[in-house]
Amino acid sequence: MIKRHAVLLTVLFALTVSLVSLSAIFWEFYKLNKEQYINHIFTKYSVITQIYREHQQRQSSEIMLEANLAVYNLEVTKDEKLKKEIFEKGKILKREGFKSFNTSLLINDKGLYTKNVVTNLRATMIQYKRNIYFHIETPNGDILIKDNELKPYSYINLLYSYITIFMIISLSFILILQRLRPLIRLRKKIELYGNGNMDISFKTNRDDEIGAVANELEHARQKINTILESRTLFLRNLMHELKTPIAKGTIATQMLDSQKQRDRFSSIFKRLETLVTEFAMIEEVTSLDDKKDFSEYRLLDVIDGAIDMAMVDKEHVTMKISGKIKVHVNYRLYTTAIKNMIDNAMKYSTDSHITILMNDKNELCFESKGECLAHPLQYYIEPFTKENPSKNSFGLGLYLVDSILKAHGEVLAHEYENGVNRFIFA
Repeated sequence: MIKRHAVLLTVLFALTVSLVSLSAIFWEFYKLNKEQYINHIFTKYSVITQIYREHQQRQSSEIMLEANLAVYNLEVTKDEKLKKEIFEKGKILKREGFKSFNTSLLINDKGLYTKNVVTNLRATMIQYKRNIYFHIETPNGDILIKDNELKPYSYINLLYSYITIFMIISLSFILILQRLRPLIRLRKKIELYGNGNMDISFKTNRDDEIGAVANELEHARQKINTILESRTLFLRNLMHELKTPIAKGTIATQMLDSQKQRDRFSSIFKRLETLVTEFAMIEEVTSLDDKKDFSEYRLLDVIDGAIDMAMVDKEHVTMKISGKIKVHVNYRLYTTAIKNMIDNAMKYSTDSHITILMNDKNELCFESKGECLAHPLQYYIEPFTKENPSKNSFGLGLYLVDSILKAHGEVLAHEYENGVNRFIFA
């Protein structure tokens, strides 16, 4: 199943990898961009710290502090309830502790001198309800200041960019799949043609690569159909033209005075009639394009029909077949295949006896005593090939059996064990 949809699965895999990679890149970019934004706006704490420290040192009024902060669009948050909500529910974006160095020039009775004061401070940036607050803590107190200018980090622009690129990639792959749809339809048509629908058309008006392949297939289909029709017509006409002189020859043979000559000519015409019949059977098998004539039969009934066709006494055939076994076959063709196996055993076995049975793999087997085949089985399933040229045969028996089995999705196999030839319908 995977191999049949390899191209489609490859495209879907490439789409998945592309979208996952895009999402991962944008996620990392989002985190980096947000961190840079927070670090950038956090630097404002230095201005706030300086204003607040000067306020503490000079002990200026609250009005002066608020005025200085208002210059930078900052506002002191005094509502204790609001401050509590901000501390409890607000999101801490960044917190940093540092030391503040303050140098003062003083005078005493000894003259001027410098005084350095080191103060431990901590600045915390908090986000609460789309507002940014700075909480400045010193040993002498703390203050919460709202920045009316700064806003929390917004990912909207980045999200728009991500969605845009995501949609472009998705649409690109959708267009690719859309272009591959004719290839899927073409594969289905080829499958129908392979299953025997000789009238299927591959012709298309597309002018791309797939269209070129489809039109070439249509050209090839027309050539193949023409060849098949010519072959069928030739074989049928040939067999029809041969049957007429054979029938006339058979009748004329009966008018001969010599019994010896009558027997000789009768044998010749009978062999010719057998050859024409086998040709007709081969033509039927090779032109079998569907399974509409297949039905379910008991295997015992099929074998009995083959024994009757072979015109052999039933004591020459031993059957070890369960009556419950059924097969889905073309009765006439499958019976002919079994009949040929029986004929083969009658001609080449040392005791003119054949045993028909099912093996452990539930395969139909034909066993007969005799010498092992002189050549591999492939040699004997070629047309006009036989072990003993003196036998009354044209060498089409096993070739016909192999052709019939292939039409049924089976193959002919051979084993030799302890003086027994075993032919298997596998």
